[in-house]
Amino acid sequence: MDASELIAAFRARYGADPRIFCAPGRVNLIGEHTDYNSGFVLPMAIDRGTAVAIAARPDRKLRVWSINLEAAAELDLDRLGPGRSGKWTDYIEGIVSAISTPGNLPVGADIALKSDVSIGGGLASSAALEMAVGAALISLSGIRMDKTSLALAGQTAEHVHVGIQSGIMDQFVSVHAREGHAILLDCRSLEARQIPLHLNGHEIVICDSRVRHTLASSEYNRRRQDCESGVRLLSSALPGIRALRDVSLPVFEAHKYLLPEIVERRCRHVIGENARTLQAARALAEGKMQEMGALMSASHRSLRDDYEVSCRELDLLAGIAAAQPGVLGSRMTGGGFGGCTVSLVESRRVESFCEAVSGEYRAATGISPDIFPVRASAGAREI
Repeated sequence: MDASELIAAFRARYGADPRIFCAPGRVNLIGEHTDYNSGFVLPMAIDRGTAVAIAARPDRKLRVWSINLEAAAELDLDRLGPGRSGKWTDYIEGIVSAISTPGNLPVGADIALKSDVSIGGGLASSAALEMAVGAALISLSGIRMDKTSLALAGQTAEHVHVGIQSGIMDQFVSVHAREGHAILLDCRSLEARQIPLHLNGHEIVICDSRVRHTLASSEYNRRRQDCESGVRLLSSALPGIRALRDVSLPVFEAHKYLLPEIVERRCRHVIGENARTLQAARALAEGKMQEMGALMSASHRSLRDDYEVSCRELDLLAGIAAAQPGVLGSRMTGGGFGGCTVSLVESRRVESFCEAVSGEYRAATGISPDIFPVRASAGAREI
């Protein structure tokens, strides 16, 4: 992202020189819908994100301008709203409220926002926004808050002001990411291990379906309820479990009779996905690309058939991608019901891959996808 354009736009609107902060979006390589089940995820930050230009004001006002949306809002820092309006300002109010504690209040500021992460594409555009704004306000205001606390504040913003009971993955990777690495994150303990990406002549390629189905939010919360129901039912025979991550596949197979059919399938996905994620972290670190690709494809089948969060367009994209020369694996990424797929592609085949997948998907759907390779980026920072 070109910071000079954002600086020029800020000066033209506010008549001041800003500081610039940014936070990346992310692609989850594997480990989908495991985060809110206290499980394991393997995301990496991408070289797309949200940039924030910011300058202090002498009052308690927060003036925020979104260049992408061509929209502006003004917030009173002493009378923040409750959120859940369905507007983009819910994310701003949410993160401001979550970082505000007695003795550590954010100062008034003028803010301009610009993002190159597609909204609703499953690449954590909301986390990039929250972490960029949060990092900017913390630094400008002199608030003492470490990276993990900032990530947790972003999760609180999603829960309280947005109304989505999301896990911690998106915000965590957006602040903790290291260039050239993915992160294996234990979503229960928040223990994180940086996994060097030994791609051995391969690249990570995103295919945005440009489809956003409106049932994503309600179905997300319903899947969470199904998983919680599964834990309650399994705990009658397995009293030590607190979440699905506490159940191995063999133990699940021995006790799945306790579960209704739909809940059984939801649990099978989560438990299997945790196992795949741990295998994938080892495969990536050891440069075993064939194994990594096979795990990605198995993840997509599980998300499609057991968790039922895919859709026709994502299945088309994953299938078209998997059939291309030089592709080792492909899967939907993100919450589902639209958004993106992620594929592992030989570097020498990336250009022909993009052309072929774009053409076949457009012929099948009438939609032109956005297809682009991504590199592992660093987390939230001042630039």
